[in-house]
Amino acid sequence: MALHRLFRLSSALRSAASLTLRRNVGMSAIVFNKAKELDPVQKLFLDKIRDYNNKSKTGGGIVDAGPAYQKNLAQEMTKLQRLYGGGDLNQFPDIKFTGQFEFVFYKKLFFKDARLAEGQT
Repeated sequence: MALHRLFRLSSALRSAASLTLRRNVGMSAIVFNKAKELDPVQKLFLDKIRDYNNKSKTGGGIVDAGPAYQKNLAQEMTKLQRLYGGGDLNQFPDIKFTGQFEFVFYKKLFFKDARLAEGQT
């Protein structure tokens, strides 16, 4: 009886081991094929990404921006400075809220009756 259980257990272990081995061999074949050579489209895509990365590091700004783009950018920046009163447009504005504003906004947004928000009945 114990011998029969041992054979049954060894059969289960053997099938699990063979399944794992087959999966590992299958995955290693995929990895080795990818390491050999890429698809031509993938290779072109990766080459373009590497080229863009090199250009962006050397240029420091927008890649392949011509004089028309630079002129348009300057016009838009002057228009924004004129509309919003100047300042540094490359930095996020410093916004400060008071506690009263936040509480009033919260009351108006979430409570129909302001007395309920203040705890009055």
